[in-house]
Amino acid sequence: MAWVLTGGNRNDITQLLPLLDRVPAVAGRPGRPRRRPDRLLGDRGYCSNAHRQALRERRITPLLANRYQGNGSGLGRYRRVVERTFSWLHQMKRLLVRYERRAEIHEAFLALGCCLICYRRLTHSL
Repeated sequence: MAWVLTGGNRNDITQLLPLLDRVPAVAGRPGRPRRRPDRLLGDRGYCSNAHRQALRERRITPLLANRYQGNGSGLGRYRRVVERTFSWLHQMKRLLVRYERRAEIHEAFLALGCCLICYRRLTHSL
């Protein structure tokens, strides 16, 4: 799990590549650990040729909804996972409304919230 903390008025597409750089290595299999995902799912806001090319250079298959086609791309069922995670984070009131002035403190609460979500998911799956 990775995140980037930005201001509320920043566009999501500006943080796509820095967010991919923050994805940690995934261990478990023999050999060199993976540093990047195989595919990236995104909505129409991420549809640009420059970002598609940057993803292909990183050997990531871009599965982005096309901006110029109608609804029904089929990515909604996968997008639900992201929106559900936002909902879980917003149940923690300290993350819903930002009370901290310093970004480091808010990012620490965000990390703690992500750890709690992972812990809850792991304990309920056993």
